[in-house]
Amino acid sequence: MNFEYWRHYARARLWRFFGRDEKAFAEYLIAHRLRPDDLSSAQHLACIAAERTRYALAAEWFVECLRLAPEDAEMHYNHGFVCEQAGDPRAAIAAFAEAVRRKPVLDRAWYGMGLAHARLGEHAAAAEAFARSVALQPMHGEAYYLWGMACHRAARPQQVEEVIGRLVDFDARLAARLVRDVGREEELGPLLPEMPF
Repeated sequence: MNFEYWRHYARARLWRFFGRDEKAFAEYLIAHRLRPDDLSSAQHLACIAAERTRYALAAEWFVECLRLAPEDAEMHYNHGFVCEQAGDPRAAIAAFAEAVRRKPVLDRAWYGMGLAHARLGEHAAAAEAFARSVALQPMHGEAYYLWGMACHRAARPQQVEEVIGRLVDFDARLAARLVRDVGREEELGPLLPEMPF
């Protein structure tokens, strides 16, 4: 048994419990150096960095986690999330794509992929990703809204109308916002119910 590793790992958990994340990070770092094959300390390092909005550092640690657990779809999703937050949408798209390759029903990875494509101005690809997200999570209003906006920006007016028709069934207020934001009130306004607000 590697007592030195366990000593630092236990200290890290204790510091984390008391909310002293910088000290916990330092102890997890020592623990990981003592046992570079330990996924747990790498995950803690990635999570602490992400929680402290040090997204580039978190991305590095998720890469290390993926070295140790390359088939973990959730880990690929987490890597994509921090890459997107770090302002690296290309890396985020690649990570989200790996996540859905391993777990196609991971709706939040499709959603993240849509956000990253939209950030790059790739609206057709964003629309496809958001469509996959809402297929898996049919009551996710914000995903519908973003799908509609991506379709609008990709010059797919018929799809915008389809999205509004589906969104109005469970979130009329968000559907009205989408109609307004795409600038088609006169044409698509009749799809909206009378609202008392």
